[in-house]
Amino acid sequence: MSAPPEGHERRPGELNLRELGRWLWRQLTSMRTALILLLLLALAAVPGSIIPQKGVDALKTSNWQDQHPKLTPIYERLGLFAVYDSPWFSAIYLLLVISLVGCIVPRTWVYARAIRADPPAAPRNLSRLPDHASYDTDEPVDEVLARARVVLRAKGYRVRAPSGAEDDAVSAERGYLREVGNLVFHLSVLVVLVGFAMGGLFGYKGGVILVVGDTFANTLTQYDDFVPGKLFDAADLDPFSFVVDHFQVDWLKSGPRQGMARGFDAQLRYKESPGAAEKSYDLRVNHPLTVGNTEVFLIGHGYAPVVTIRDGEGNIAFRGPTVFLPQDQSFLSFGVIKAPFAKPAQIGLEGLFYPTFINLNGDPVNVMGDLKNPKLSMLVYTGDLGLNDGSPQSVYVLNKAGTQQVKNDKGKPLRLDLSIGDKIKLPNGMGTVSFDDVVRWNRIQISQTPGKRIALGGVVLALIGLLGSLFIRPRRTWVRVRREGGVTLVEVAALDRSGGGDVSVVISNIVSALRGDPQKPGPEEKS
Repeated sequence: MSAPPEGHERRPGELNLRELGRWLWRQLTSMRTALILLLLLALAAVPGSIIPQKGVDALKTSNWQDQHPKLTPIYERLGLFAVYDSPWFSAIYLLLVISLVGCIVPRTWVYARAIRADPPAAPRNLSRLPDHASYDTDEPVDEVLARARVVLRAKGYRVRAPSGAEDDAVSAERGYLREVGNLVFHLSVLVVLVGFAMGGLFGYKGGVILVVGDTFANTLTQYDDFVPGKLFDAADLDPFSFVVDHFQVDWLKSGPRQGMARGFDAQLRYKESPGAAEKSYDLRVNHPLTVGNTEVFLIGHGYAPVVTIRDGEGNIAFRGPTVFLPQDQSFLSFGVIKAPFAKPAQIGLEGLFYPTFINLNGDPVNVMGDLKNPKLSMLVYTGDLGLNDGSPQSVYVLNKAGTQQVKNDKGKPLRLDLSIGDKIKLPNGMGTVSFDDVVRWNRIQISQTPGKRIALGGVVLALIGLLGSLFIRPRRTWVRVRREGGVTLVEVAALDRSGGGDVSVVISNIVSALRGDPQKPGPEEKS
């Protein structure tokens, strides 16, 4: 650091670069700053729990964006669809880690010295303390002092070693672990942050929608969406596979929530590696399948109508189940079906699936999620679906730019209302559409979280530290013995360092023990 120019006089409060850096470091590593950053981190996580996140559910995020076209560009610019990967969230996270490290590490050495330190010497006048007691005895001073050391040690106190400067008093202290509890609590926050950071760096999270009966192999190409950590290696993928054999939903049959789902069970068959024996597992909500370092979660379900489209030449242009996405809790679902190889023109269907359809005063209504009266209602489009221009296109969106809507003989948009088994002929020789069946699909989340045990350990440490800081009461006790007026005067005083504690029982018990009176231990001695 170069010296200031000759003749330059520093103004009051003026700091050089070294002093400014030291001041900034002290501000960053203060406990107040750490608490503010922790609050900011909690507030920054709020959008991640309210706004759909790409890394959690890409489909839900896409639907939200389609429903809010004006807010989507703003939210994307702010990174609100990937909050935990955004630069501003990472900045708060890193500042909090630095602040905690700079705050906790120096305090650790201070606490370590405090734990090993002797209790402070007795005050000159114990009678001036708020809680004190005294009594007279004919015993020699040395005997009373020796008994006081034994009694206090038996009650869990650390006793100050006798010295020439204080040969008429015994100083004792207990509750050193309260400060350790505070330190452990703050360290636990750092441990939790490290655990989450490890999961974000070395783990991954992916999602896939599987129709019941389909097989999934744990390779990157099988995922619908995949969000890896910054240091994740694809070679770390566990080579397992599974097939969903059956999916069952337990619906409420009565009560105010009749028709709502209350239980889900996906029955899987899986192999931990290509040559391993096949096993079975019931995949339920909050009951994931663990294979190696990977966890498989059931996070959603819905319906996939099985539709067959035959073109004008009688050929099958499309056949199979199509995933429809639920729009509300009644499982009214929206979906798109595309037949790009139909002749003489491509055919696109867009519409709704009603698991339990009723006609309420002329309006179509879905009353519950169970399959009681399934109905498929689709609008028909023909023309260029935009599938041959090479640009990526969502399977849940119908590109209508190059199409025209098919009309009925009254000139109104043609709507196909189909029950299972129905088959409707399209106008102008376009072909036919039949509704064959309904199958279920499951939304599966697959993830690796390497630091979850570290984060769990941090939470456990936080609870231990919090309990210690709440229930351990640091107290100091002094016993002074001296000859006065031909008798031995014994003075006992105590001080509760945590504030608000009643030490009168503590003093009474110590006095009784010193005098040799039969007594029952008070609340402090029981704890």
